[in-house]
Amino acid sequence: MVQAAPSLFVPLVLDASRWENVQPLYQALMDRAISSADELQAWIIDRGELDAAVNETHANLYITMTCHTDDQHASAAYLRFVEQVIPLIKPVAFELDKRLVAMSTQYPLDENRYGVFLRDTRAEVDLFRDANVPIETELARLGQKFETVSGAMSVVFEGREQTLAQMGRYQEVTDRGVRENAWRTVALRRLQDKDTLSDLYDQMVKLRHQVGVNAGYADFVGYAYKSKHRFDYGVKECQEFHDACEKVVVPFARRQEAKRAAALGVDTLRPWDLAVDVKGRGPLRPFEGGEQLMSKAVATFRRLDPRLGDMLASLGDGSESRGSANGANLDLDSRKGKAPGGYQFMRDRSRKPFIFMNAAGLSRDVDTMLHEAGHAFHSQLCVDEPLLAYRTSPTEFAEVASMSMELLTLPHLGRDPKGSDCFYSDDVDLQRHQRQQIEGSVRLLPWIAMIDAFQHWVYANAAHTREQRTAAWLDLDKRLGSSCSWQGLEQFRSIQWQRQLHLFTHPFYYIEYGIAQLGALQLWLMGLERGERTAVDHYLKGLRLGGSKPLPELFTAAGLKFDFGRDTVARLVERVERELEKLPE
Repeated sequence: MVQAAPSLFVPLVLDASRWENVQPLYQALMDRAISSADELQAWIIDRGELDAAVNETHANLYITMTCHTDDQHASAAYLRFVEQVIPLIKPVAFELDKRLVAMSTQYPLDENRYGVFLRDTRAEVDLFRDANVPIETELARLGQKFETVSGAMSVVFEGREQTLAQMGRYQEVTDRGVRENAWRTVALRRLQDKDTLSDLYDQMVKLRHQVGVNAGYADFVGYAYKSKHRFDYGVKECQEFHDACEKVVVPFARRQEAKRAAALGVDTLRPWDLAVDVKGRGPLRPFEGGEQLMSKAVATFRRLDPRLGDMLASLGDGSESRGSANGANLDLDSRKGKAPGGYQFMRDRSRKPFIFMNAAGLSRDVDTMLHEAGHAFHSQLCVDEPLLAYRTSPTEFAEVASMSMELLTLPHLGRDPKGSDCFYSDDVDLQRHQRQQIEGSVRLLPWIAMIDAFQHWVYANAAHTREQRTAAWLDLDKRLGSSCSWQGLEQFRSIQWQRQLHLFTHPFYYIEYGIAQLGALQLWLMGLERGERTAVDHYLKGLRLGGSKPLPELFTAAGLKFDFGRDTVARLVERVERELEKLPE
């Protein structure tokens, strides 16, 4: 890695939520004279640290808003930033990008070091249009509205108010009537906001289409690919992934579902039959509360590799519930008013990751914690990278960092001779979780393909009606969805896509999970065949590169093949099926 002197350009204390505080610094970058490659490199570092300060302000405002969607002050502060500051920064950033491209021609930089950075910057210059700035501001406002609507969703069940995340535990109870009642209660609650979310999505699709057209594309698809810097694959490869899921993974899923129906003694599976234990055992309850979740996760990682455990332990003890206030790095427990989902957000100036999730004591919460910890490791391993752009990597590889942690930790979730914290003290419970995770890592792929194919259809047919959109979704569900019966539940089936927040807040961000899952499965197999230490060493080697190399090279550095066609998918599914045969139901 090329080291550079720390930037002294940006004040240590800077309120970047106010345009008047950052504008003089951006102007100074525009005005600075550059007469050599060395001066250009210093300029790049200084610009990166200013962007980092702005990014961290954005991160903290977003974290606070999602942790407290019912806090009007937090929502107003976030909206004020995205409406009054970001729109002023974008044109300046474009001018700085243009200047960088021009200066890099005049004072050439080392291609091996700066090649990816300059490639991505040129793409941003090509895409920028002044007319898109207010549209993107409006899209951010609509995204915040989606977060607020989703965060307000709760139900009264068993005599108390519960979030939809908390309701997930009822899908694991053995009483089929309770499962059905809980499922219908949640589905009816989602139905209440069906039109609100459809209205939001209609607006988003229209605006995104205009963004693409403004940038010279026929629709939003081409724009989205270039804006996400997808230089190493295209629509054709994504369609090959959809096909692989339909031809290889769906038959595997149908075989597993047939076994499930037989084990449960039912003629037809229903949506509330997909998570319960087939032997009638109670739900897995691996932890209680965020503090216990954190202590057990740290112990798990230390058993896998002490380097990983120490990195996670540095973030806190899991008791925090205040968002990012006072430098906190965690907010783990589910509560009313909290946005759905989970994420890791790197605060670029302090270089501290933040993990957000909605833990409710479920086994899937363990997966989420291990997943987001993987993202945090990626961020922590890149903190010394001078170039801001290289402290992150393409999402397709960033998700390898997270998804592989769900798999490599599997042998370490149970007891160990030292008796340290563990999620499962009972071997049977451990094997149940292992089976769920291994099978789920493949079962997720068709859903990813559905969401990605749905987005391709939506934006390639931007003038569609809601009825046409519903028909397109149902067609995909027939090809790639579960074999369970939706008889009498058709109104709920038609809006299942609304569960996926990426459709609203991160368009075209989902295929990355499929590509990354295939990478994570390869790393898991490396651990099985060549030993965990070898797998973790490759993992760390790849992560330390950040985003400094093209996507295929990042995969290669981690010992993985960058391919998501039918042959690769078939090889991995076949091995997963063999491994499942070794685990008892």
